[in-house]
Amino acid sequence: MAHAEEPRPATRPWHEIVLQTLKSNDVRLVPYVPDRVLTTLIKNIHADPFFTAFPTAREEEAVGIVSGAWMGGKRGAVLMQTSGFATLPNALASLALPYQIPLIMFVSERGTLGEFNYGQSLVCRTMRPVLDSLAIEHHTMTRLDEMEFIVDRSIKQAIATQAPVALILSPLLTGGKVFTA
Repeated sequence: MAHAEEPRPATRPWHEIVLQTLKSNDVRLVPYVPDRVLTTLIKNIHADPFFTAFPTAREEEAVGIVSGAWMGGKRGAVLMQTSGFATLPNALASLALPYQIPLIMFVSERGTLGEFNYGQSLVCRTMRPVLDSLAIEHHTMTRLDEMEFIVDRSIKQAIATQAPVALILSPLLTGGKVFTA
């Protein structure tokens, strides 16, 4: 007699995992620069009264806000896309690193897997070397089954070591930006 296959548990989408993991680590402040890939996450964060979220004009502004919040006893995370990361090396090297701010950065990755914008491609190729040169921990998330573990442990490590972390959201995970010909 053949056995019926057991139903698989429903998998949560990546943006729900990020939202729940931020909550479980008491990360309440979420400044961001708007981004199409992050739209659902941003909308869900705005809809949840646990969070204080708002758009910023530039990524450095969001880093400054999260840094000030940390100094005031609150945890925060910054949402951005790859091209916005290119504006951050000075803010990271002159603020987050020397003042030991556990800056949690979620970066939606552009510049790869069919990217049409050469500027995005250049930043994508330089982002990880810049993070390495600043000795900033970073993880590229490509698989849903590893995401909760990586996000949770990265946040805990950033707080324990008072050091920034970049969580790069690969198009393999998010679906990326859809390009039309």
